Amino acid sequence: MSKKTSNSKEGLLDETVNDKSQAQNASGGVNQVSLKEWNKTAPFSFNAKNYRLLLIGLAINILGYILMIGGATDDPAKFDGDALFSHTRITLAPILIVAGYVVIMFAIMKKQKA
Repeated sequence: MSKKTSNSKEGLLDETVNDKSQAQNASGGVNQVSLKEWNKTAPFSFNAKNYRLLLIGLAINILGYILMIGGATDDPAKFDGDALFSHTRITLAPILIVAGYVVIMFAIMKKQKA
């Protein structure tokens, strides 16, 4: 019984949407443009500057992860705290990684100038 109810609700919804679109078309309120025509004239969200910023952010991230690598020793009995807890691995690399993500987010959100 629930299928009949949901089907009838969907049918009513479709009829309502069709009635509204027909009313708008009759009043001249909406210009219908085919999807192919709109794709030809619509601007693409990303341009060359966005891609450049995206790649720069990715490079900063990769550099941060590369700086985090290391600090291991060949001898498990030996502990080298200066190599493991160096300023580069503990401070600089995480800052670069966060900065890279900020640049990537900025590259995604940046709009083109009109």
